[in-house]
Amino acid sequence: MIILGIILLIVGFIFGIPILWTIGIVVLVIGLALLLLGSTGRAVGGRRHYY
Repeated sequence: MIILGIILLIVGFIFGIPILWTIGIVVLVIGLALLLLGSTGRAVGGRRHYY
């Protein structure tokens, strides 16, 4: 999710599409939150690690 968020941010910035920029930020934040919870050993959605 983190990589997808970064790709959406870059595409939204290059082509000037604000909805892609917004979706990229949301996906990036969700990916970072899942990474943080997974790295503390807390299982999220049945998975211990999110890469």
